[in-house]
Amino acid sequence: MFEKPIKSLGLNNFDDVDDLSASDESDPEEPPCSASFDPELDIDDDDVEVSRDLSGEPWLGIDVEDITPPQPVFRPARTPGPQLLGGVDYSNLDLFHLFISKTMLQGIVRNSNTYGERMHPQAWQAISLEDMYSYMAIVIYMGLVEIKTIRDYWKKSDLYNFPFPASVISGRKFMAISRSLHLSSPDDDEANDRKKGTAGYDRLCKVKPMYHQIREMCRAYFHPRQNISIDERMVKSKARITLPQYMKDKPTKWGYKLFVLADSSTGYTWDFFIYEGKGAPINKGMSYDSVMNLIDVPVLGRGYKLYIDNFYTSPALFLDLLDNKSPRGTIRWIREGPLVFVQWRDTRDISICSTIHPAHSDNTVQRRVKADGQWVEQEIPAPPGVSDYNKHMGGVDLSDAMIGYYNTLHKTRKWYKKMFYHFLDIAIVNAFILHQELAKERQRVPITQKEFREALVLELKAAGSPSTAPRQAPPRAPSGVPHKLRHFTLDGSAGRRRCVHCSMKTTVECTSCSVALCFTVSRDCYNEWHNVNTL
Repeated sequence: MFEKPIKSLGLNNFDDVDDLSASDESDPEEPPCSASFDPELDIDDDDVEVSRDLSGEPWLGIDVEDITPPQPVFRPARTPGPQLLGGVDYSNLDLFHLFISKTMLQGIVRNSNTYGERMHPQAWQAISLEDMYSYMAIVIYMGLVEIKTIRDYWKKSDLYNFPFPASVISGRKFMAISRSLHLSSPDDDEANDRKKGTAGYDRLCKVKPMYHQIREMCRAYFHPRQNISIDERMVKSKARITLPQYMKDKPTKWGYKLFVLADSSTGYTWDFFIYEGKGAPINKGMSYDSVMNLIDVPVLGRGYKLYIDNFYTSPALFLDLLDNKSPRGTIRWIREGPLVFVQWRDTRDISICSTIHPAHSDNTVQRRVKADGQWVEQEIPAPPGVSDYNKHMGGVDLSDAMIGYYNTLHKTRKWYKKMFYHFLDIAIVNAFILHQELAKERQRVPITQKEFREALVLELKAAGSPSTAPRQAPPRAPSGVPHKLRHFTLDGSAGRRRCVHCSMKTTVECTSCSVALCFTVSRDCYNEWHNVNTL
């Protein structure tokens, strides 16, 4: 790794070799290890070759003392933690609005209306900001109450009878917004489509407005603590177009890949970018470029410790390690100035590159080993970098887990809509982390993420438009008054309304109750409804 005030550490094992090669078609010569870096050094191709030449250096064991490199002085640009106004009681919706602002939503509403009018000129009905609140309330609700088919949320049957969605927005309006949801200007999309096949074509055009704003907001309202990590995140998708990637060792194998920088202690997503797939510009290698795209040196270059996978590697060095057989707990190392390479034999060979750790120390770990035919507990030596890696590398995994518990549930074939729902998840989880941090500062008990999402759904419903919900059921039929049938339209196919009893279309209504009801040989909803609803 290379350092400035930033100190970093990386660890990887040989079984992870395929992660980048399978998904990114990166240089097959790039080996399976990672390294820490210092932006103060001027890195060029010659520097990379120096690290590869280390494969000829003699390996040292734990009988040779190693130095502990000088530790970075932590001088953060801002006080780590939430960057919010003191003394303000933020509601869940207030915290959510820090990342998904009203201005951002108004832009989405404007673009969705433009797109809807062009694609469905006869049927489209303009939506408002309040309609979008109602829509998001149900999208988040779907992550709490999962059903296989979206239309089932509005079904009225013994198996499916959920009153909440219908109290917020009608199923028809929800589906209409889903079809026309658009993050970017349709005019900009058309102009960009004309550039397809040229260098000026922007693959991320359809998410750019929201994408840039939410990244900016994530960085604005929280400052990471000293330990940070960078890792890939997969947003699930089976669409085999340009952007989706395949990573066989990830829980989500097909999807859109994001590179994420997270605070290790909380899992807060501080920054991220979407990988654009094959053909994306590469400067000094995908792993190097990915890290440098996320590391803001003026802000983070102040003694941070970065934990990464799949970064700088040396083919000759690490392939040679695979051929060496040694007992569990064996440590071998090579030092080149501030950079130490360590091979540790555990269940499998683990390789470490670090600029902030000695090669070995008195650290040990408990392992079950077989001795004289019996399994026994035994302490084996462990490099000090291993425990720190295991402790701090999980920032992105923690963020992924919190998103995965209740991620917004909405199926779509459009990749930019998939990103919209993922941006919602990032906003919700980051807002929840801010809630936790504020509660700790004020010595309050934080609510769970599930409770946070439930409260947010209700706040979004309250901020939404009553016009999005379907009409409430008509009052019960008054007793003692005459009830008469009449056809409210003479055309049997046009102008029909839905029966309040079975939801099938009919041309019949009750003159006293003003409700549509079926009255046919197979469906006598008229009498069935009056038997139940007459006062």
